[in-house]
Amino acid sequence: MTPYEAICTSGVRRFRPIMLTTVSTFGGLAPMIFETSRQAKFMIPMAISLGYGILFATAITLLLVPCLYLMIDDVRRMLGTSPGLEPDEIDLTKLEETRTT
Repeated sequence: MTPYEAICTSGVRRFRPIMLTTVSTFGGLAPMIFETSRQAKFMIPMAISLGYGILFATAITLLLVPCLYLMIDDVRRMLGTSPGLEPDEIDLTKLEETRTT
């Protein structure tokens, strides 16, 4: 599996749980953010920070991190360095021989 395929597959698999967490957290903080009572005035900045912070972190998790992984892979290809062996290139018979001796 190429790095691009791995990133696309993991992005699709993790999209729903990340979005559910984000929406439920922001939805739980929304009543406090939009509260107008005098007693909640000191709590509103905290709720705003947490709510919009989680929205920002979601954008980073879903967009920026996969892009950075692809950029690192491109740089490695340009430099000619290999990140390691592919799983199908590993000879398991040699591994078994070393364990038995």
